Amino acid sequence: MVVIWSKRAKPALLNAYSYIYKDSPQNAIKVRDEIIDVTINLPRHPEFYPPDKFKKDNDGCWRAFELHKYRISYSVMKTEIRIVRVRHTSRSPKGY
Repeated sequence: MVVIWSKRAKPALLNAYSYIYKDSPQNAIKVRDEIIDVTINLPRHPEFYPPDKFKKDNDGCWRAFELHKYRISYSVMKTEIRIVRVRHTSRSPKGY
């Protein structure tokens, strides 16, 4: 099983990194690296995190976790885990 970042999630992580970097380069690196580390380990236990409560009609394949005030949503498929969204927890989950 491989982890794939969607076209929407990659720039969202980069934007978060850039925003944090303005105040603290050290924290920006820490947040980015820890989010990436967690996603790299998802194939070991893809269902470790709970089903995404904001996803409508979720059959259990859509999951999410929060780290450093960022919510990372992902989809578990047969051969891959797709990181679909990265957003700050103070933002609305609309449009999902």
